[in-house]
Amino acid sequence: MQKTFSTQEVLRLTGISARQLQWWDERGIVVPARQGHRRSYSLEDLTEVAVICELRRRGFSLQRMRKVVRFLKKEFGRRLAETVTGSSSYHLLTDGRTLYLETSPQQIVDILKNSRQPMFTICLSDTVRQVKAVISGRKRPGRVAQANIRGVARGIARSARKARFGS
Repeated sequence: MQKTFSTQEVLRLTGISARQLQWWDERGIVVPARQGHRRSYSLEDLTEVAVICELRRRGFSLQRMRKVVRFLKKEFGRRLAETVTGSSSYHLLTDGRTLYLETSPQQIVDILKNSRQPMFTICLSDTVRQVKAVISGRKRPGRVAQANIRGVARGIARSARKARFGS
């Protein structure tokens, strides 16, 4: 698997604009390595860009995205791609104020049932897997994390039905 990616490759794989990617670099959200004037993105950088793209599509502000990235680094002491490489599925949930990182479908259902306002969810593990699938050529480039919305919603609905009916 390729170790570094050019700016053009990141743009093609994630569907983000060049200016947005540059702006995130300038603001310290995703800071790639530099080779002269060229930016060089690692798999971890690419994964973070994909997750941030998904959060942006869901209306997260830059400040909220910084919070999410800091939360993940603080919670695990590692970068996102390194954290979710195992077989567990990591789901990030937020109501706009509080962030939850869960691996258990039952915990996710409990958070959703007890929430007083709408919750946003993103399956971090699926996003990492999708990025890797695009890189290895098994999946078409573009909005990498977009399919997560439907997949996570179906998985949570299935878990909620099981919890409710005791199946």
